[in-house]
Amino acid sequence: MNSHRAIHKDDITIVDTKATKKAVMATSIGNAMEWFDFGIYSYLAVTLGKVFFPEMNGTVQLVYTFATFAVAFLVRPIGGVFFGMLGDRLGRKRILAITLVLMALATLSIGLIPSYAAIGTTASILLLIARLVQGFSTGGEYSGAMTFIAESTPDKKRGVMASFLEVGTLVGYIAGAGIVTLLTYLLGQEQMVEWGWRIPFLIAGPIGIIGLYLRNHLEETPAFEAMEKVKTDEKKRVSLKQIFVDHWKSMLIGMIVVFSYNIVNYMVLSYMPSHLSAVLGYGETRGLLLILIVMFLMIPIVLMMGYFSDRIGNKRIIQGGLIGLVLLSIPSFLLIGTGNNWFVFIGVMILAVFLACFQGTMPSLLPSLFFTDVRYGSLSITYNFSTSLFGGTTPLVVAWLINLTMNNFIPAYYLVAASLIGILVVTYFVKDTSGKSLRGSPPAVEEKQEVKEILKDPEEALWWQEERSK
Repeated sequence: MNSHRAIHKDDITIVDTKATKKAVMATSIGNAMEWFDFGIYSYLAVTLGKVFFPEMNGTVQLVYTFATFAVAFLVRPIGGVFFGMLGDRLGRKRILAITLVLMALATLSIGLIPSYAAIGTTASILLLIARLVQGFSTGGEYSGAMTFIAESTPDKKRGVMASFLEVGTLVGYIAGAGIVTLLTYLLGQEQMVEWGWRIPFLIAGPIGIIGLYLRNHLEETPAFEAMEKVKTDEKKRVSLKQIFVDHWKSMLIGMIVVFSYNIVNYMVLSYMPSHLSAVLGYGETRGLLLILIVMFLMIPIVLMMGYFSDRIGNKRIIQGGLIGLVLLSIPSFLLIGTGNNWFVFIGVMILAVFLACFQGTMPSLLPSLFFTDVRYGSLSITYNFSTSLFGGTTPLVVAWLINLTMNNFIPAYYLVAASLIGILVVTYFVKDTSGKSLRGSPPAVEEKQEVKEILKDPEEALWWQEERSK
């Protein structure tokens, strides 16, 4: 688009509140189910190491287990490209249903794999294949869910509504951690290694059916439908090459933002239970229970961060979280290293509060980096490449570095370094779009009276036209 276009009353989307709530609920629940499937692997890492890598011992066994965890992230970018490009062509709704079914089937299959004791290295290979399918499906899941919610909500409430997506993530993690903790308590470690570890994975089957039902009853996003209506023969589908050529700057910014966010995310939610048990000698059940409590407490904090991001801007919330991590990561791990229940809780909780700064804002910030016609594809590529390189490898790299250096403060140094990089990029290269229309889309409002206000300042309403014309 080489010239600015005017905005008309009919261009402005008046969002159906009921449809919005339904979209937020169904996407969040589906995301919770997806992350329940994905998360239980993290919480069973120590047990799975004994089942599939019994020839290894201690921290080396944990490294091998997390290597299988990390390998799924190698195919996430492939899944991101595949599902993201399809999502921009066929719609968000269809792809989100497919990713959920694939994830549920892959997770269910893990629960059916014979142990190493029964079939030897074949068991480890089957586990690897199942993890690769999980990674492939997840490549289109989270970025699609972010896109769906961002495009289905009013601009002025995008932050708080999108934060429910991360509430779904936490609920999924809580369900996974809760079941693992309960089973470990009831069965004991010996029974868990023998057969109890299978139960959480087998639950994935019925969960997948419920998630599929919810997502099939969603309507397509207003932003995608509006884009489809104005498409002409002259405006052809955007190719993968065009995405990299025309949107490389937004993708690079997004990758670095996701880099900082996901290192914190996977450090606290995925790596921490194993750090407490395998590295610090903290009881497995105690460690899982502590993380479970922390995640419960994070839910209202995440929603609060989403709420305030609509008022003061998601950029400021993210900056605050990054600065907090630079200042308090090392003190947090000092507290965690004491082994005292209360000090460990306070240390983990400090990290969790700063993680909540990102979880309450990222689902609204990241989709706003891209234009509607390339949003799903660009976001999937950006998010998954960054997550594969940095987020998903965090548990593996940290476990390996601790084993190499025998320094238990490696996780804190890792967090500080990632946060310093994040501060620079967010401060100088990220535009605060809270309350504004998404790039490439007309404004979305909740009430009819808001339309008149928008028409008074059409240039502000279509603020992104300057970027589009470059």
